[in-house]
Amino acid sequence: MRFIDSHSHLADAAFDEDRDAVVERAIAAGARLVVCIGASLADGARARELAAHYPLLRFTAGLHPQDAATFDAETQLPALEALLDSGAVAVGECGLDYHYDNAPRIKQHESFNAQLSIAAERDLPVIVHTREAEADTAMMIDLAARDGVIGVLHCYTGSLALAQRALGYGWYVSFSGIITFKNWTDLELLRAIPDDRVLVESDAPYLAPVPRRGKRNEPAWVAHTIERLAAVRGMSPEALAERTGENAERLFGLTPQAVGT
Repeated sequence: MRFIDSHSHLADAAFDEDRDAVVERAIAAGARLVVCIGASLADGARARELAAHYPLLRFTAGLHPQDAATFDAETQLPALEALLDSGAVAVGECGLDYHYDNAPRIKQHESFNAQLSIAAERDLPVIVHTREAEADTAMMIDLAARDGVIGVLHCYTGSLALAQRALGYGWYVSFSGIITFKNWTDLELLRAIPDDRVLVESDAPYLAPVPRRGKRNEPAWVAHTIERLAAVRGMSPEALAERTGENAERLFGLTPQAVGT
């Protein structure tokens, strides 16, 4: 199968010792594109460097909600905008995380709202992290829709109601290796996302799918997630890989000629 990993943290230090081999394994497994996520200014700068080095990669830039305690619009936003203007395909990872509450919620809202505004100004999609913050995430999606911003709910484990709220505005929903875990029971959610709005991702180095669970995750293992999702949706892995790849191309504004190695 040929697939696109729509969300991977290949700029993470977890890959510093063997990143070349990780990229080679991804290509061998069928990856034709990996979106390398910038979840901080440093991550974004590193992701940009990696995308310039590896033809397989595209990059994003954003500010993660867990780091919002130190958010400073005056100093951080110009740097973020410079990264975005140098070839990023999306704003993010951004969003809201009330599980750990590492940052005051008002600061998370400030950071998220600023990034939605930047996305609107640049006509870029957003990559949204949401955890235990459904009501406020729904509100922010509503606000984004007023400015024509679309995006993806990444590594989605939330309710069908929130997914449908986002889908109604033209958003996408992405699933990770979590759906292969034995404690995943929400098969209705996996079936409910329309064929033209579903994405797959590794979220590497996190959340390795079964049968690799507990190990450092990598893009090559998206194939396991595709196999599980395809089985639940009653289609072949090859067909699902093709469809999710087309969706990623559409969301991130990629042309077929620009994709691949």
